[in-house]
Amino acid sequence: MDAILFDWDGTLADTLGAIYDANVEVMAAFGLPFDRIRYRLCFAPDWRVMYADLGVPEDRLDEANARWWAALDEGETTLFAGVRDGLRRLVAAGHPLGIVTAGRSDRVRAELRRHGLDGLFEAIVYGDDMTAQKPDPGPLRAGLARLGYEDRSSEAVYVGDTPADMRMAVAVGARAVGIESILGNADDLRAAGADETSASTAEWIDRLLARAPVRPGRG
Repeated sequence: MDAILFDWDGTLADTLGAIYDANVEVMAAFGLPFDRIRYRLCFAPDWRVMYADLGVPEDRLDEANARWWAALDEGETTLFAGVRDGLRRLVAAGHPLGIVTAGRSDRVRAELRRHGLDGLFEAIVYGDDMTAQKPDPGPLRAGLARLGYEDRSSEAVYVGDTPADMRMAVAVGARAVGIESILGNADDLRAAGADETSASTAEWIDRLLARAPVRPGRG
């Protein structure tokens, strides 16, 4: 049964609005131009790369990151519609699940716990677990290894909402599924290597499960 690994922000969790607003405050503090187009063009899972590309001086990158954390309104993180039920259906169908995210462990772990999702995932790789960040294949390789799929990446799927997610999946030989968001439309995602795209994660899960009969769960 194929292993399925997911990105968190923008794929399972509806957090991109809060993340964007925090970046607006950061760029305003530095007097730098910023809008959704610039965000999309300069976005990188590694915040140091993104802020440097947006014009933040190298010696002030840590300051920019601190400002972002201060500005972030985490509030009550919401899941995209249908995600919780969809993940449970995947587990019931026998798919081992994982998460590979650039999000920091203290934030994402708390959000997973708050939504009762942490028990659904057999492997989670956070952004602060490794030095390498997407699209480097290292984080996804680590997730596959924890699921026992290190030597059979062709039997795995990675679901994410950015071109960097797609490039990472392609680099390890996993099937790349792109979820459309402010960081990547269907054309962007396919250009980065997506095998298929969907308007939402829940829609893609419905499509996947409709293609194959449900099998007994993993115990």
